[in-house]
Amino acid sequence: MSRIYWPPHGGRVAPLLARFDLSADHPVTDFSANLNPLGPPTWLTDWLAGAGERLTRYPDPDDDRARRAIADHEGLAPEQVLLTNGGIEAIYLAAALHAGGQALVIEPTFSEYALACRHHGLDVATLALRGEAFALEVEAAERALARVDVAFLCRPNNPTGTLVARVDIARLLARSRETGTTLVVDEAFVDFTEGDERLNALLAEAPNLLLLRSLTKWFDVPGLRLGYLLGAPATVRRLAVRQMPWSVNALAQALVAPLLADHDYLARTRAWLATVRPAVPEAARSLGFTVPATQANFFLLRGGRNVAEAETLFAFLLHRGLLARHTHGFPGLDGAWLRLALREGHDNARLLEALAEWRRP
Repeated sequence: MSRIYWPPHGGRVAPLLARFDLSADHPVTDFSANLNPLGPPTWLTDWLAGAGERLTRYPDPDDDRARRAIADHEGLAPEQVLLTNGGIEAIYLAAALHAGGQALVIEPTFSEYALACRHHGLDVATLALRGEAFALEVEAAERALARVDVAFLCRPNNPTGTLVARVDIARLLARSRETGTTLVVDEAFVDFTEGDERLNALLAEAPNLLLLRSLTKWFDVPGLRLGYLLGAPATVRRLAVRQMPWSVNALAQALVAPLLADHDYLARTRAWLATVRPAVPEAARSLGFTVPATQANFFLLRGGRNVAEAETLFAFLLHRGLLARHTHGFPGLDGAWLRLALREGHDNARLLEALAEWRRP
């Protein structure tokens, strides 16, 4: 299996089919991308069909309707919001704010934090989450903050689905104020958590806190590249200066308000989650797999005793038309685990049937 090319992100079906000698039309259900399986809101197709005239104009940098819609949604002031080209631009802007400095990345986690830091000339130190529950050692994190200018933490974490408790975030913020460290918390999946786990309330007392968000995962519109960043007004202004002109396209800019106004879509998504998130990981555990507790729309599954067994399970699933997310790009996992998105009932049933088949002697 060492010859296999492992794409750096989920949702990359074609190269994996080719590497496993499967035809390009091999039917695949994608469990590798953490997107809302309900699909985009039903009204979006008609909206896009009527939005053609927006393509003939540059995005208006003075149009703050998107920013105000986000501020209203988050209970914050517009001056605390920066619209970005997906969550990725927000990550790179946060790193740019400390170019040439020292960074801490708490891992295993999304690879783009370290890549963004290195892109902007930061030296990157890492702190590993502990054990197969992927728990944060708060005291170790507090010590590490003294040596860095910026720290990146994902909550809930990609790929583990685990959630650092709010009280522990408050401890890290208190320590980071003492050390002069910016704490960047990526909340791209926070809307999928049970209850409201957003850290907005901490922004009032923590000018060194940055929160990153994504609309593309919740609304299943990753091609639009739509995210935003929340922080103190002064910090948001510093970040805006570093943002490329017209980085957010006109369609994405105009869609923010109608997406956030679709409360029915939000309710349907939460109803779906309430059913599948407890049931599917627990069913996998009952088959004998190690599955950490998840607060996201995906879960992590140990694929075997070693990397080779996990890769064999990956191939087994793919041949049955089920694409998992490998973990070769996540330091600390290094391919021995698989990440699996939660999908609708029939798809989840097929996945569990395949895992049961794998487990049978």
